[in-house]
Amino acid sequence: MKLIRLSGHALQNLQFRGVTEAEIIETIQSKEWTQAGGGWLECRKNFPFGKDWNGKIYTTKQVRPIFVDEEKEIVVVTVYAYYF
Repeated sequence: MKLIRLSGHALQNLQFRGVTEAEIIETIQSKEWTQAGGGWLECRKNFPFGKDWNGKIYTTKQVRPIFVDEEKEIVVVTVYAYYF
C-alpha cells in the first residue's frame, strides 16, 4: 500500500470533525474506493462510537475521506464524519 498523506486542510479539520488519522488510514486501506467527482476518490467505514458528540450520544461514527491516488502516495484532501 502507498503512503497515505493528509493535506493541510485535512489535518486542520481532524479535531473539528472528530476523526483520527488512524481511522482515515484504516478506512482507505480496508474499504472499496468509489469516484467522488472532480477526479477524487472516496470510501466509507463505520466505527463503533457510543460517545457524546456535540451534546448527543451516537452509537456509530462513519468516516468518509476524500482523496487522490497519485503515483507515489495517496493524498487525503478532506474528510467527513457522520454520526448516527
